[in-house]
Amino acid sequence: MSTGDTYLTREGYEKLIKELDSLKTLRRRELSKAIGKAREHGDIGENAEYDAAKEAQALNEKRVVELEGKLARARIIENEDIPVDKAYIGATVFLKDLDTEEELQYTLVSEVEADFSQGKISISSPIGKGLLGHKKNEIVEIKIPTGILRYKIIKILRDLG
Repeated sequence: MSTGDTYLTREGYEKLIKELDSLKTLRRRELSKAIGKAREHGDIGENAEYDAAKEAQALNEKRVVELEGKLARARIIENEDIPVDKAYIGATVFLKDLDTEEELQYTLVSEVEADFSQGKISISSPIGKGLLGHKKNEIVEIKIPTGILRYKIIKILRDLG
């Protein structure tokens, strides 16, 4: 595992490709039009609209370079290389909080794909790290800044498609 690699699920990889394509085509055209329109308003030295459009263009290009770098280093996770009975990247882990009795579900992903609102947590987050390598029915204690979480792993699923 090279430290420069970006590990992605197939879905995450496709999402980044789509975002990159949109930034390079649609967004670049929008920003080019906005810059042209702002130029029509006269002196660009004192033109806030022009400055804002140029800054947005620079941010867009920065994101394009960032995505191209991540995609160049991307390694798509292939499930056959990962044990299906343990919590590793790409697995959905069903948990029971032993303190609150609440049942939780997290999908372990790379930092690039993490989205807590969708239940996708990074394997480099405290909870993600704490779950890695554990099996069904194991009790896991995870130290977080506000204390210790105690979970029992109920089930581990992995999309084998």
